[in-house]
Amino acid sequence: QVQLVESGGGLVQPGGSLRLSCAASGFTFSSVWMYWVRQSPGGGLEWVSGISGGGGRLYYVDSVKGRFTVSRDNAKNTLYLQMHNLKSDDAAVYYCVYKQGGSWGQGTQVTVSS
Repeated sequence: QVQLVESGGGLVQPGGSLRLSCAASGFTFSSVWMYWVRQSPGGGLEWVSGISGGGGRLYYVDSVKGRFTVSRDNAKNTLYLQMHNLKSDDAAVYYCVYKQGGSWGQGTQVTVSS
């Protein structure tokens, strides 16, 4: 069955950096778009970033452009989100999403606070 396991969240000061990882299994990872979606406290879901199967096409929501970088290692079936210059508005639970398959990971918490 499909499994998506995120890691790498934590507490970081404003301006800091984190790298999220998502280990995927149970489907042909290299063939599908993968996404990062976040949900902030009291807020709705926001599609933060996406990457095509081969990694050649990328998507970012405007609020993270220039600060976040999505990447993937298809040999390791792993999705990444490198986040720099984190702001308080970036605090949220971040989910790894295999949209085509309707699968979400359990999420990893990112807290941005001094």
